[in-house]
Amino acid sequence: MTQIWTYIEKQYGGPAQLLDREEYIEQAYFFRTLRERLEENLSTQELIKAIKQEILSTTRLPLALDFLAAELRLTGGFATAMARLSHYFTPFQTFVIHEAEKDDGRFDFRIALEVLQREAEYRVQGATPQGIFLYQFETLCRNRLGYDRGLTAMAGDPIFDENWREWILTVRRQVGLIDIADLIFLRSEYYRQLFGDPGKPILFGEKEGKIAAANRKKDPLYLFAALSRHLGYPSVPRPRREESPQKTLMLLSRKLQRLEVRIKLLEEELRGGINLERFYKRPESQSSRTTDSSEEVS
Repeated sequence: MTQIWTYIEKQYGGPAQLLDREEYIEQAYFFRTLRERLEENLSTQELIKAIKQEILSTTRLPLALDFLAAELRLTGGFATAMARLSHYFTPFQTFVIHEAEKDDGRFDFRIALEVLQREAEYRVQGATPQGIFLYQFETLCRNRLGYDRGLTAMAGDPIFDENWREWILTVRRQVGLIDIADLIFLRSEYYRQLFGDPGKPILFGEKEGKIAAANRKKDPLYLFAALSRHLGYPSVPRPRREESPQKTLMLLSRKLQRLEVRIKLLEEELRGGINLERFYKRPESQSSRTTDSSEEVS
């Protein structure tokens, strides 16, 4: 367990924290608005700067957006900044964005934003560990994001207690060998009613257990669909297979922008070092004092 936590901290930063409801409301608004406005052919930096003005200043999200914009200017991506803001963004959020930003990946960035939007909206409504686990695991299944790193990131979510984390890491080792429906059924109240105490903490209720038992040896997507229908758990957005030429062009344009930023940084490094002054702005108060003092000297 210690090695797993060391890996999580190395990849996604320190332990995440549960946030206030208003933070999740603003997160959902940010992810949705950014996804919608990407169609306007504006740079992501401009969009973040504009959306920041609409976010409640009483939340911590505007500060996070400033940091994301600075990181985007430096590296062309969000994931590294989100990992450094591990007290605000969960490891799973960072993992999803990291997978979407891969140059050789097929996970669409807009789908990633919609995934995070729906998760934040579910947290606003009052998320449960069962619902968060099922939603995040379905995200891995539908988008083929990889169970090893994905489940490790899920284990770092602050909504899960120690029993949940231990079980998620057990699923990480056994997924592919044992159906997820069986794993859920064995830890459900329904299993205890049928066969007695399993000797492990019960993590799922009677209804989840019944639905899991009914979907054993079936496609796990049928299990998730049934849980969504009967228990109201959020559904994961499905990948859009057909992409219009305009969207493909926009995707290539963003990748070229990232490559251009990286090439410029490499060129500056070869010339003797990266000039960091252009990434910092002088405070208005300081600049005004400088102007006043210069006038007095003149």
